[in-house]
Amino acid sequence: MELQVTDLAVARGGVPVLEGLTFGLSSGRALVLRGPNGSGKTTLLRTIAGLQPALEGSIDGAGERIAYAAHADGLKTALSVTENLTFWAQVFGNSDISAALAGFDLGDLADRPAGSLSAGQKRRLGLARLMVTGRPVWVLDEPTVSLDTASVALFADAVRGHLKGGGSALMATHIDLGLDEANVFDVTPHRAKPRVSVLDEAFL
Repeated sequence: MELQVTDLAVARGGVPVLEGLTFGLSSGRALVLRGPNGSGKTTLLRTIAGLQPALEGSIDGAGERIAYAAHADGLKTALSVTENLTFWAQVFGNSDISAALAGFDLGDLADRPAGSLSAGQKRRLGLARLMVTGRPVWVLDEPTVSLDTASVALFADAVRGHLKGGGSALMATHIDLGLDEANVFDVTPHRAKPRVSVLDEAFL
């Protein structure tokens, strides 16, 4: 199992939002989180990525094995597309960015400063960073934001290639990516129940 979440509870701003979460993610598979806006999907992904502590439960197989992509593209606007990808590749001890450039159709934009790209192009570059990390578990929060239909297809192909290579992906998205290797996990039944504090109990 690439990733195992057991009896997990997570909070946003100190308020519990999800609890009793148990699921696993195997090599070569994707898991798509579903649930209405505000249900806690982003909080769950941030917790799994190690950006905030869990309230309860355990996460096994995370840590340095995860590449996380959130709403921000994480680009250095003064650097070119090539320079951005090279920077991130070197951070993760890699040097070859050719597959990332090709996978997200960035070849013609290779010398363009990231700051001059459109929103969709920036998103493609931000997602291309995943391909240079060498990390097996991709954790993605609404990865298709700002992408047109053709770019969504490029992203889906990149995920398929990652899974075929033995990687795995955990993502929150409302878009059907057509991944045969994906299961769906609805977080809605795991919304945290209101917790009564000691002070509240005094007035019951």
